[in-house]
Amino acid sequence: MAKKLNITYAIGKRKNASARVRLFHGKGENIVNEMPIEKYFPGEINKTFWSKPFDLTETADKYYVTVRVFGGGLHAQLEAVVQGIAKALSLAKKEEFRPILKKAGLLTRDSRIRQRRMVGMGGKSRRMKQSPKR
Repeated sequence: MAKKLNITYAIGKRKNASARVRLFHGKGENIVNEMPIEKYFPGEINKTFWSKPFDLTETADKYYVTVRVFGGGLHAQLEAVVQGIAKALSLAKKEEFRPILKKAGLLTRDSRIRQRRMVGMGGKSRRMKQSPKR
């Protein structure tokens, strides 16, 4: 007989990166794209960034996540993962976690994206074509 798991789903986005997060209750390893999160986002700065939602809510030993992230660069993927984790935590215990995460700014979608290239601009969005002197 299959045991029913208490799972919370959420999606985080940043630029072209999109992260599908599944939050599980209990102890386990945090996984991103079938790799441990420490290997996918190496370094101490990245670790403090992705663990921030767990640190603020003091739930590092109570929950773990599995994430499927695609698109964008590594930093955009990291920010999408953090937003997805924060959203999932706020859905898990709305009254308790949502005000903490909202105040820290982890539930807000950063809508800044790359500016599209303009016609007649020499291939870039803000560059001007060089004009001839004579």
